[in-house]
Amino acid sequence: MAGKSKAKNSNPDGEMTFLQHLEELRWHIIRSLVAIVIGAIVAFMFKDIIFDHIILAPNNPDFITNRLLCRLADMVNVPLLCINQNPVELISIKLTGQFTTHITISLVAGLILAFPYVFREFWSFFRPALYEKERKYARGAVTMASLLFLAGIIFGYFIIAPLSINFLGTYRVSDLVTNQINITSYIGSVTSVALASGITFELPIVVFFLARIGVLTPEFMRKYRRHAIVVVLVVAAVITPPDVFSLILVSIPLLILYEVSIFLAARVVRQREAAEAKEAAEEAKAEAARRKKAAEEAQAEAARRKKAAEEAADAKDAEAAADKQKAAEAAEKEKEAETKATAEAVAEKNRTNPENPDSQGNNDSRPGEPDETAGN
Repeated sequence: MAGKSKAKNSNPDGEMTFLQHLEELRWHIIRSLVAIVIGAIVAFMFKDIIFDHIILAPNNPDFITNRLLCRLADMVNVPLLCINQNPVELISIKLTGQFTTHITISLVAGLILAFPYVFREFWSFFRPALYEKERKYARGAVTMASLLFLAGIIFGYFIIAPLSINFLGTYRVSDLVTNQINITSYIGSVTSVALASGITFELPIVVFFLARIGVLTPEFMRKYRRHAIVVVLVVAAVITPPDVFSLILVSIPLLILYEVSIFLAARVVRQREAAEAKEAAEEAKAEAARRKKAAEEAQAEAARRKKAAEEAADAKDAEAAADKQKAAEAAEKEKEAETKATAEAVAEKNRTNPENPDSQGNNDSRPGEPDETAGN
């Protein structure tokens, strides 16, 4: 705990180095191992419950599955359904065999008992590295996988294990051979059957992810449905007694799993197609928006150019009008200058030439004025 706190507080930015991650992972592993050891100690103390009522129970005629099958055999008058009425004889061929078996089973039971806590420890380590959406999908996937695995373990333990013990324990290649089953072989067979059943029940999860990445399609599974049915029936026929009821009892859940897997694959394909269609629609919408924006920008550019052209034309017209006005003013000034120059020239001429008839005419035109010449 101190190492974890120190690793978290050593970096003020909140980002941990590789060694700090290893330190935190070390503490998660240590706490998980401690929980497993505690669970193993508890399981070791309850030896009778672990062995007599759990591990060796499918070999007992009083096991619930064996009793129910015997009742069913009486109801339908099929004696072969009544199994495990003569328990398989189990032996230990080593001096330390039973003790080592006890230790091994206790450790396995400790792992099973501590599994929720172990899972919580590792989940708390990996969770900060996931986005919120990834956490949501991870929680859903882990929950479904755990439930399916648990259902598979229960099915394998209560259904397949008793049938397998009956089939394998009573199988004879010759009457000269007597079965004396080692305890480790029996435990290995029971656990293998239960684990195999649990893994088989993960089929919908496997199909879900394969369909999600596009490797498996519902059409493919529907196409090979008949082949799957044949495989399931063959496996069920091998591990069950030679009667129809046991065959149906084992094969129906497996076939249901196959059909559920097809349903999940079809749903994933529909969701993927819907997501692709939505993405394509969003891309088309974005492309339309981009084109609309480009058209608006082009329209705005055309309007700007038109306005600039109009302003240039107005400026040119104003400049032309100003030039015209300046030209008119210049012409007016030039005309006034010419008029003034002409008047000055006439006045100058009159001063220099007094006998000018124009001058007399000018004098005659003023009869009221005195004649300066006559006075002289």
